[in-house]
Amino acid sequence: MKIAFIGTYPPRECGIGTFTQNLFHSTVGEEALVGGSQGFVIAIDDNGLHYDYPKEVKLAIRQEEQTDYLEAANVINLSGADVCILEHEFGIFGGQDGIYILPLLHRLKIPLIVTLHTVLKTPSYNQKAVMTEICKIAQSVVVMSQTAVDMLSDVYKVPIDKIARIAHGVPDIHFGQLLAKKEFKLSSKQVLLTFGFIGRNKGIETVLRALPEVVKKYPQLVYIVLGKTHPNVVRHAGEEYRVFLAGLVKQLGIEKHVVFLNEFISQSELFKYLSASDIYITPYTSEAQITSGTLSYAIGAGNAVISTPYWHAAELLADGRGRLFNFHDSPALTEILLELLDHPEQMRQLRKNAFDYGREITWPKIGQKYLELAGSIAKIGLDIESGNPMILDPLALPPFLLDHVQRLTDDTGIIQHAKYGIPNLKEGYCLDDNARALLMVLMTYKRNKHPLALKLSPTYLSYINYMQTQDGMFRNFLSFNRNFLDEVGSEDSFGRTIWSLGYLLGNAPNDAYYQTGREIFFDAVPNFTKLKSIRSIANTVVGICHYLKSNPTDEGMIKILEALTGRLLAEYDIHRSNDWQWFESLLAYDNAFLPLALLHAAEFLHDPRVFEVAIESMDFLSDVTLRNGYLSVVGNENWYGRDREQSMFAQQPLDALAMVLMFHQAFRLTKDQSYIQKLSTCFMWFLGENDLRVSLYDFETKGCCDGLESTGVNRNQGAESTLAYLISHLSVLEAFEEVTKMEAELV
Repeated sequence: MKIAFIGTYPPRECGIGTFTQNLFHSTVGEEALVGGSQGFVIAIDDNGLHYDYPKEVKLAIRQEEQTDYLEAANVINLSGADVCILEHEFGIFGGQDGIYILPLLHRLKIPLIVTLHTVLKTPSYNQKAVMTEICKIAQSVVVMSQTAVDMLSDVYKVPIDKIARIAHGVPDIHFGQLLAKKEFKLSSKQVLLTFGFIGRNKGIETVLRALPEVVKKYPQLVYIVLGKTHPNVVRHAGEEYRVFLAGLVKQLGIEKHVVFLNEFISQSELFKYLSASDIYITPYTSEAQITSGTLSYAIGAGNAVISTPYWHAAELLADGRGRLFNFHDSPALTEILLELLDHPEQMRQLRKNAFDYGREITWPKIGQKYLELAGSIAKIGLDIESGNPMILDPLALPPFLLDHVQRLTDDTGIIQHAKYGIPNLKEGYCLDDNARALLMVLMTYKRNKHPLALKLSPTYLSYINYMQTQDGMFRNFLSFNRNFLDEVGSEDSFGRTIWSLGYLLGNAPNDAYYQTGREIFFDAVPNFTKLKSIRSIANTVVGICHYLKSNPTDEGMIKILEALTGRLLAEYDIHRSNDWQWFESLLAYDNAFLPLALLHAAEFLHDPRVFEVAIESMDFLSDVTLRNGYLSVVGNENWYGRDREQSMFAQQPLDALAMVLMFHQAFRLTKDQSYIQKLSTCFMWFLGENDLRVSLYDFETKGCCDGLESTGVNRNQGAESTLAYLISHLSVLEAFEEVTKMEAELV
């Protein structure tokens, strides 16, 4: 069996790196109990630093370079590895909350085991999204305590049968205490020890404040604090904490009893210090530590351990393997220290209990457990779906809710931007969003007569009416205090408004709305043929087609439709080539609206050329955006052209909406159910089937995040994004009803 390991790795100074190295050597290296396995390591660099890795490291990923993660997936897939083991800790992978690891994991073609070194009880939105997705991808999730098992099940909804509990391994290294003390010239001392990266959450000040009473009775006692300040702490706060501790030592008058060793030492040297110590202390300040490698090492070395009751310590020190005291409780620690020093037999019993347990968790034994797990996972293999993607079950979708739209809407219109899920009143309103909002509530009311949709409709329609100028054009932006912010809006906002008004004229809930919409629509008609932007033309074409569904004999409007459609075809003919079937020299934003417009026009013009270009351009766009089996829309960071690569970021919900609408219309026109499959794939972009594999739909606010950025999800939930999601959701529901009806008719 061949195993690919992903994690930090020495010489990078990192506890996860040490764990990865120990796991590697205890499964495929010289410490493995059973030989025959092979493996290699994909290491994670940090903050532009590069390391001289040992030979087992096949590739290094630069933490903040997403392309490195994709390259690593290719390396693993082509390596012949049977299983991949990922060491996960927040902070070691790039992007927001380590989100860059998700595209790598989704591209793996072999089974995945993930070891979670941190499980958060109250994660942030992004932390929970990343962790949930990792656990969903993995065939097995390894944690090191029962508390972690319970939290994975309760908080992250990971199935119990997917979770494996394997203790943190400890090196099989031992030194005699007398010899170790002699080497460090500590033979006459009572030695207390704390080791690991230093930071505020380590609570070392609690130990320092406990010492004055202890050293009065035991003047030969020395407390060794072994470890460097954590690199992240140094970057953000320098050595502020270490300076604070040094000052506290002086203030307490215990300078002769405290030694700070600012070093990151080898495992062998560390176990000498552990062997030389009488009592090991972990005084962490919070319960929220699910795994502690330092505590495991102390137990493995057979130390008498005293600790605060953080999650891992509460479990590991049970059954007489150690003593606990409350967080920040220096007097309680003083009492326990004096008790153990006064009663050496109690200390010896703690050491024996710890040592006996430590024999069960040495790295060769823990490595064997990982090998057994990897073997069972590899035997089952990875079920890689083939053929066409599954069609969504509408019953599996989130409930269709207008909560966030209602939150964004006041008596003027819908606020265009939000800070997370809270309306950002400073940004005011825009025509684009109120037009989309009108379209969405009309679709909602048509579908299920939703009373809130009917109630909101006049708000958006009156905004459109207010923004129309005497020449039939529209202003776009309005401040929160209702001041116009432009004299004339963009052509894009004009086209989107005509799309919405056209839908209203074809699907008006009552005559009052119809008559108002009709006046606004026809006041704007003289501007239709003046449009220059092809996206504005495309939106206008779709609006005209919606109007013609209820007014099919309007010859004048059909003539305008022919003229505008001809403009789109002319642009297509200018830019098309054998390898570029598109309307421009690049793919920019809202791309699918261009073939969508032709698919609508084909319903009324009955021109084979219109249908042909619609299908050809749709297929070209699909080849670009669906080539990986999920939707990867062209990002706005750097649009895709003949002479440049597609930008992965920033991906916008508006583009996903246009893809959903395009495939829905293609199905209506052709009755080809493969378009329903593609529609489903595109809609799932909102729910996590995207390049970052994170849902943009917020199940708490019922809004939609503003896009996929290079650092992760843009958590702001403005009107455009939420409306794009809701219109897409409605289109999915409509499409499945149409499929069901068609299948029933065939029967």
